[in-house]
Amino acid sequence: MTTLILAEHNNTEMNVATLNAVTAAQAIGGDITVLVAGKDCSAAAADVAKIDGVTVVKVVDAPEYENGLAENVAGLVVDMANDYSHVLATATASAKNIMPRVAALLDMQQISEITEVLDDSTFVRPIYAGNAMATVRSSDAIKIITVRGTAFEAAKSDGGTASIQNESFAGDAGLSAYLGSELSESERPDLTSARIVVSGGRGMQSGENFPIIESVADKLGAAVGASRAAVDAGYVPNDYQVGQTGKVVAPDLYIAVGISGAIQHLAGMKDSKVIVAINKDEEAPIFQVADFGLVADLFTAVPELDQELVKNGFDS
Repeated sequence: MTTLILAEHNNTEMNVATLNAVTAAQAIGGDITVLVAGKDCSAAAADVAKIDGVTVVKVVDAPEYENGLAENVAGLVVDMANDYSHVLATATASAKNIMPRVAALLDMQQISEITEVLDDSTFVRPIYAGNAMATVRSSDAIKIITVRGTAFEAAKSDGGTASIQNESFAGDAGLSAYLGSELSESERPDLTSARIVVSGGRGMQSGENFPIIESVADKLGAAVGASRAAVDAGYVPNDYQVGQTGKVVAPDLYIAVGISGAIQHLAGMKDSKVIVAINKDEEAPIFQVADFGLVADLFTAVPELDQELVKNGFDS
């Protein structure tokens, strides 16, 4: 068995999400090859080569892969896939765009967001917004798999001695073109890798009130998230969204403020180690999954929490 992993990176450094896919590949067994496709991406490839457990790093350095266009990267993966029994990627926004195309082009069935590897053909994945777990056995010659990053520990990012091989695959599919991007910048931790997340919901009433929870988050060194209702209402940008159609998180501490607990939101955060809910509605579904619940007006409770953090030396 041999596994090909599609690395997540920005051309200059590897995204830590790649480490979770490596752990899943180790559970499958066999040699692990990681594909780094980009432009001037040698630094990212060097990072990947240090991952413990990786055998080979294949680098495809060409202009058409600079911005990770799904049509181009999918074609590249398809060209390489026949040499492997498994093709994996962590279920990031980018991989969710690429891997279904790979599966379709290979006429294989994708297995999405696995949370456990039982053997090289059998996997566990969530269904019904995470309310049930399905055990799936695949008979496909090449298994196309996305990995739920929060379900697998990150592989060691050092100690590896993988060889780096430069490949000459190239080709613009001609189906899309990169026009530009608008990236939000923040000094806070990345939402998917943060140890603490503070999220706000429709109960925040407007985007102008989000600084209330942002102040608490900054004192705790936390990331800031939001429910889909808050995002749809325009309170915060889309990249704040936690849930089935947003980001899946599993921090050590998740603080839900003014979030009712719709099933779609719970699917994205219910694996958090400790969940704290603040909501004035004692019947809110969020309290069914919360380890600690406070029935209170958030506009009173959160500023009081902020003040207590300051008193105890937590100052941003």
